[in-house]
Amino acid sequence: MRNTLLLALLACASVARADDGGGPAVVPYRPSVSTPAQLSAPGYLELEAGGLRATGPERGVARTTLPYTLKLAFTPDWGIRVGGDAWVRQKAPGESLSGGGDTAVVLKRRFAVSDATAWGLELGETFATARPALGIGHAQTTVNGIFSSDFAPAWHTDLNLNETHLGGSGQPSAWQTGWAAAFSRTLTDDWGAVGEVSGTRQSGVASTAQFLAAASWNQSPAAVFDFGAARGLNDASPRWQVFAGVTVRLAKLF
Repeated sequence: MRNTLLLALLACASVARADDGGGPAVVPYRPSVSTPAQLSAPGYLELEAGGLRATGPERGVARTTLPYTLKLAFTPDWGIRVGGDAWVRQKAPGESLSGGGDTAVVLKRRFAVSDATAWGLELGETFATARPALGIGHAQTTVNGIFSSDFAPAWHTDLNLNETHLGGSGQPSAWQTGWAAAFSRTLTDDWGAVGEVSGTRQSGVASTAQFLAAASWNQSPAAVFDFGAARGLNDASPRWQVFAGVTVRLAKLF
């Protein structure tokens, strides 16, 4: 699976290089937890893919995933995406599991305020396509509110607040609140940077919090590469996460 995804990423990058300048610029959602209100260019299929490794908070615990997302906008204000983990490996003392991950489908609506500001609303359903030990075990429904704005020259912010109905039984609470605040800056024509704080809160469960920092490189309008790391801010969060990936324009569908 890992070799297959690597070959797919190299093929995507080659396609993007060949398509350099031949269409609208891609709109990366990765690698931050938050998503922007903006959708990708209508009619163009985009792929986001990469790798992520998380360690802790317990000693000897690690999780490696290969996340992916397919994005398609029907209009500037309506779109859909399908994503999840193509492969998951989970390690703990005396245990090692691997396999496919869960799958999410998200419907998105943008509400433009001006050229610089927009609100967004997402309705998502995550399906338990992974084995219970590797995934959520039950279907989950998420409603996510978004505020995005260019608030200064070269600066942009994406603020997210969401509620997830966890489903299943044995949960201390059926609902989980998630939040994220990302601030990004264009450094040059080709390079950008993002910093983000995010976390979750659920009644009866320790809250999580993390800080993320990443850089992006625009190889062409059709391909943007990213890499970075996240650090847990409390004992309930993964200690470290490192990641890298790419957003590429695949094809014009309509």
